[in-house]
Amino acid sequence: MVYDNLVPFSFTKNGIFYFERRVPTDLLRHYDTRKISYSLRTRSAQVATTRARRAADQLDEYWYYLRCKDAELPGKHRLRMTSSSAQAAPEVAIGDAVLLSEAVSIYLKQKGHGRPVTFHRAAERSCGYVIDVAGDKDLRGYTKKDANAFRDALIKRGLSGSSITRIFGTVRSVTNFAASEAGVSFNNPFSGVYFDRQAGVQEREPLAGEVIDTVQAECVSLDDDLRWLVALVSDTGMRLAEATGLALTDLVVEGDCKKVIIREHPWRRLKTAGSSREIPLVGKALWAAQRIYFHAAGQVHAFPRYNRGQLTNANSVSAASNKWLKPMVPTGCTIVDMYGISGHFHMRWIAATIGSVVYPIRKSMG
Repeated sequence: MVYDNLVPFSFTKNGIFYFERRVPTDLLRHYDTRKISYSLRTRSAQVATTRARRAADQLDEYWYYLRCKDAELPGKHRLRMTSSSAQAAPEVAIGDAVLLSEAVSIYLKQKGHGRPVTFHRAAERSCGYVIDVAGDKDLRGYTKKDANAFRDALIKRGLSGSSITRIFGTVRSVTNFAASEAGVSFNNPFSGVYFDRQAGVQEREPLAGEVIDTVQAECVSLDDDLRWLVALVSDTGMRLAEATGLALTDLVVEGDCKKVIIREHPWRRLKTAGSSREIPLVGKALWAAQRIYFHAAGQVHAFPRYNRGQLTNANSVSAASNKWLKPMVPTGCTIVDMYGISGHFHMRWIAATIGSVVYPIRKSMG
């Protein structure tokens, strides 16, 4: 990344110009980032200069509007106040107009408690896309034309069908919930919007058995907490976040029935209510569990390094493990391909004869 002094508010990366501008400190509360950065889609310094200046002018104009809106209203102290203090989310009277930005606040206030930061970001980002395309309107002001324009904008961004499906689902959840809370009669225009849900979706190839064997051998060789985690998911099929958020007491490494107990904790939720289960510890998963149990003795968490805050930091594990795995696995494969719940790793599951234990058995890769 090289900053270009000749083109304002820009830097170059691989020859492409990018716009970058920091958000003023007094306006940070309106954003979920400290700087705005995106590709100007050109290698020409002249074109980049024009586009960067136009973007900067648009931001200056919008920031002026935000500052005016936030400024103290003359005579404000003479107004009748509906409440003594401002709330994080607006208190909407039954039947009142609800802007989409307010709908997001209502949704996150009621449903965001205890949810990971990614939950909040998904709601804010998805509805932010709508506001960028159709404006911040009353929920009842959006039309099917707006929804179709929103769809077209997402397709133009190059998003896959599965990503568009996820974004539309988030927008519907936010708008339906806020409308219900406000008692607004609302025919959601973001429902029933057509697009190709398979567009850009690539079927992931499972990892070959010899690749997994190589990865597991490297785990034993390096013998640290990140490698224990990779080995643990490789022979149990548990989700990465499930493994990262394990308590030490979830690992049963002594006795005849060695197993890992998947259950919800205050620092890590489970994906569904049915995700609670017990999985036998076999192969390299048993080795990893024994190493974890020995080194984390006296700790609450099996992986203290990734549970220092109130919530499990599975994103950090994902980034670190993918960086390490990259030279050993085929192009495009990630830590997701190491476990089998999503079907990317060739495992078949059979129910045990007792209880809810599930045994993963690797199929022949021959």
